[in-house]
Amino acid sequence: MMNYSIRPAQDADFPAILSIIKELALFEKAPEKVTNSVEQMLEEKDCFRCFVAVNDQNEVLAISLYFFAYYTWVGKSLYLDDLYVRKPFRKQGIASALLKKIFEVAREENCKRVRWQVLNWNENAIKLYEKCGATIDNEWSNCDFDRQGILEFSL
Repeated sequence: MMNYSIRPAQDADFPAILSIIKELALFEKAPEKVTNSVEQMLEEKDCFRCFVAVNDQNEVLAISLYFFAYYTWVGKSLYLDDLYVRKPFRKQGIASALLKKIFEVAREENCKRVRWQVLNWNENAIKLYEKCGATIDNEWSNCDFDRQGILEFSL
């Protein structure tokens, strides 16, 4: 078992975080969908928070990136946008440690819900989420507009 620690991300971590986001997009078979940049992350850093798992050399091994949302049915919630452990560092408890940090934040912030998405073919992630007691909902579908769609929206 390797040594690692979990800490809040810092601006200097953004290049590594973006690299992991791109690795995640490749894993999810959608690398072309990542349009974010380090510069954009710096401009928008008030919109999200992130924990990183780092080794003794301060190399970023994994991320859990989240933000707060408001759901009308329950109120203040935490939305976990990405939880990803780089392949060489999986099966060492890092994902579980990051999830624990997310739930610590949710408790501290008095959140009424923690929500995230998982692809239906990501069996390892689904097993972890079911093991920790998550309800996996197959009823709702995502509705998305990209930047161009937002600019062109009309009814």
